[in-house]
Amino acid sequence: MFPTNAGSLVRQPRAFAQAKGFTLIELMIVVAVIAILAAVAYPSYVEQVRKSRRAQAKADLVEYAQLAERSHTTNNTYANFRFSGGATTAQSPREGGTAHYAVTVQAAQGTFTLTATPQGDQAKDKCGTLSINQAGVKTASASTVAACW
Repeated sequence: MFPTNAGSLVRQPRAFAQAKGFTLIELMIVVAVIAILAAVAYPSYVEQVRKSRRAQAKADLVEYAQLAERSHTTNNTYANFRFSGGATTAQSPREGGTAHYAVTVQAAQGTFTLTATPQGDQAKDKCGTLSINQAGVKTASASTVAACW
């Protein structure tokens, strides 16, 4: 019929056993598996980030409470206790950066209450507002205290 020419540009198709690469179905299965893993892992990751920010706020509240106690020891009153610069508000983390909690102090002669209110995305945290007072009583507005402190 038609003579075959070794130098011809027409090639014979390879057998399927010799084919290399992935089919579209195989790639779609991989994409689906990755999507499922991401859907499970991302919310868990976000919750862990919020938990670490909450831990920082708790540490800051305890440190501020210690500073209030030192002020009380020196002045025999909590009423004069202020954050650096004489402010009644601060942020958490104390070191600076993006504020995830706004920390406020309400101080009187014999009492004080430090409150950390979540800001931005941290407002979605399950514990809500955290507080500590001069007696060391710790509270959380949106969940059980044991789970948050």
